[in-house]
Amino acid sequence: MAFLEPFSKGFHFWKKQARDWKVTVLRTSIDKFSYQMISPYLSIYIVALGATATELGFVNSTGMVMAGIISPFIGWLIDRRGPKNIYLSGIALLALSYLTYFLAFSWSMAIYAMIAYWVGFSISTQSCATICGTCLKNEDRATGMTICETAAAGVLGMAAPLIGAWLVAYFGGIGTAGIRPVFLFNFAITLLSWLLVVTQLSNNRLCAISHRSSGFFADFKEIIKSNPLLRRWLIISAVGNLPHGMVFPFFQVFAHKVKGADEFVLGLMVTAASLTSIILAIPLGKLADRLGRRRILFFTIPLFWSSNIVLVLSPNPIFLIIAGALQGFYWIGAPIAMAMERELVSPDRMGRWLGITRCTRLLINALLAVVAGLIWDKIGSAYVFLSFVAIDVLLRFPLLIMMPETLYTSHER
Repeated sequence: MAFLEPFSKGFHFWKKQARDWKVTVLRTSIDKFSYQMISPYLSIYIVALGATATELGFVNSTGMVMAGIISPFIGWLIDRRGPKNIYLSGIALLALSYLTYFLAFSWSMAIYAMIAYWVGFSISTQSCATICGTCLKNEDRATGMTICETAAAGVLGMAAPLIGAWLVAYFGGIGTAGIRPVFLFNFAITLLSWLLVVTQLSNNRLCAISHRSSGFFADFKEIIKSNPLLRRWLIISAVGNLPHGMVFPFFQVFAHKVKGADEFVLGLMVTAASLTSIILAIPLGKLADRLGRRRILFFTIPLFWSSNIVLVLSPNPIFLIIAGALQGFYWIGAPIAMAMERELVSPDRMGRWLGITRCTRLLINALLAVVAGLIWDKIGSAYVFLSFVAIDVLLRFPLLIMMPETLYTSHER
């Protein structure tokens, strides 16, 4: 029947993909379920431990700096050793992060948890991205990456914020006492995802290095010089990732402190973002594989700008939930942008190239996370979100217009 055709096509797409890619999709789903249980309350928890907005920015910045510094080394190791053991070390650090948050009794202790989180997140995401980038063909890449994001933000991702809200309410409401126990659930769920990768992911090297290494720094210099578009992409990528330092850490704090959202509204905001993703990610991913990456990004990026504007102007909780729903377009556009990123280099350079881009993104994010905290404390909380929109409009969007389409780019394997 006609209504079953999308499911049939989706099953066929899933069936033809490599086993390792499927394992990363399942692991990503579990990870997102865990993170979205706590994400509406994480920054609020750090503030409740005594941090100001500037100190909140500093906590995030410290973690990003550490993760940014190691990213090139991780990419270099992945290209030579394969991703599995490195992937497992990243997931282990994520588990350690959640346990440290549970044990934290001051905002300064949260710095160690944030460092463990960002380093673990960087390592695990970089390993996952390398697997995804090499397992999927160009014509399947945006669809596959949005399937990964949609599966992660699907039924599990929609349920997680509501389960988190119920747990916070059960343990005492928004505050350290109510939020702290949720980290134990995150810890246990992350250990399960570690076991999945241990038992199901292969030990295969995804591709061989096609040239003899001339040394760590020489390798990276050679990659950057190999394509003049790569330097432009580093700016596009860094600005596109700024929400992780400028927007997301402050989004829920603003909704709670300034707009008066309770734990259930905060949970519904995250659920609304997941609903946007599950409904639109796969169709837009398919369009990106058919029409090109840039055209879809020109659609999703302005909708994410509107999320920030609606949040600032929101007169009631309904508009906060709408802002959350519009935020879902960031999570749709991000894997499409990542598809472009992977198509700029050959598979044998994938790990190192992703290390370079992640390093650039995180170090710039670290700086802007501190700046965002200062803007909140010294100028006004609303200007944090408006500043990001201005930077994106004036810098990333014009540079993206200048980028060629990468959909039909081919590299020798």
